[in-house]
Amino acid sequence: MKSSKPNVFEKWFLGNRFSIGLINVVLFLIALWCFNQVSFFLNPFWVFLNAILPPIILAGLQFYLMLPIVDFCQKRLKVPRTATILVLFVIVLLVLVWVINTLIPIVQTQVDSLLKNWPAIWRDTSNAIQKTLSDPRLGAVKGSLQDQLDKLQGSLFKSGQDMITAALGNINSAVSIITMIGMTLITAPFILFFMLKDGRKFRPYLTKFVPQHWQASFSEMLHDMSEAISSYVRGQIIVAVCVGIMFALGYSLIGLPYGVALAVIAGFMNLIPYFGTFIALIPALAVGMITSVPLLIKVIIVFMIEQTVESRLISPFVVGNKMSMHPVTTMLLLIGASAVWGLWGVFFGIPIYAIVKIVTYRAYRYYRLVSGVFDDELEPTPPATETNKTEQK
Repeated sequence: MKSSKPNVFEKWFLGNRFSIGLINVVLFLIALWCFNQVSFFLNPFWVFLNAILPPIILAGLQFYLMLPIVDFCQKRLKVPRTATILVLFVIVLLVLVWVINTLIPIVQTQVDSLLKNWPAIWRDTSNAIQKTLSDPRLGAVKGSLQDQLDKLQGSLFKSGQDMITAALGNINSAVSIITMIGMTLITAPFILFFMLKDGRKFRPYLTKFVPQHWQASFSEMLHDMSEAISSYVRGQIIVAVCVGIMFALGYSLIGLPYGVALAVIAGFMNLIPYFGTFIALIPALAVGMITSVPLLIKVIIVFMIEQTVESRLISPFVVGNKMSMHPVTTMLLLIGASAVWGLWGVFFGIPIYAIVKIVTYRAYRYYRLVSGVFDDELEPTPPATETNKTEQK
């Protein structure tokens, strides 16, 4: 009769969490190596994916913005989904016409003027800072600050040149750019219409392709992924629009030159969590500094008011804490994603991280449930003694 006691191999290899985890990592790396060896076979897939991603992403952003309105009108007001979708399309079209005819000419004029005068603005700003630090006691600080200003200016121009070079390097010609933009603008509305009309059927449709005993968990995972993406997209876009409007009003009230253009830049930069608004503040401070000291103080006051309203009112109400991400995690993720994928990593790093986090957590939870490796963490129920029986009675 064999002993039920596990041998050394079972105890230290098959029953060891570290060994099993290491085996899983090795198998994952082997799978990645195999995929890399057949990359030529996957190239047509990546080309196809790159072609269809722009309209899908554009439609997806609008889908998460419009979906709550469509659902509300259908459930509460009993309005058919198709009617609500068509009304929303008409409203969006009217807003686009207004933006193209009114806002874009103003922004384009101010942006062209700002780019044309930016070298002089930066030079005057540097001279003003050097004049302020002309005190001999601040000589060391002056030299260090000048070095930092030169590095900052070089990094800003280098980043802009790198972005332009990368964009031109990824797309062969201007014809390709126009074709891609045209196809995106034409196909995105059709994709968006069917996403809004039949989007609720997508999760049950995908759930049918997994085994029946996994369907409930898989459907819940898809729901969590959709909620994470929708909360991030909806929150970031709404907050960015509010930030742009607040800066436009503030800069217009104080009479800041290029105020509308700087407000639009601030709105777009606010899509980058934590860092975007402060980066967009640099040109506003430079313009205020070369204009007058009182205007510079007014720019700082507008920024402080905007930050207070955004952090205390808009962000908690719109975004809340649905992403469940610590600020340090967000900052490190933005730094790492920007280093790996550049500008795309800055915008898409957080939602991709949210999806990976949900999938990893559920896979780990399932592994703990079925592997039996973590059974020793379950505390055994103590046997009932005479004292316990008496107390129970």
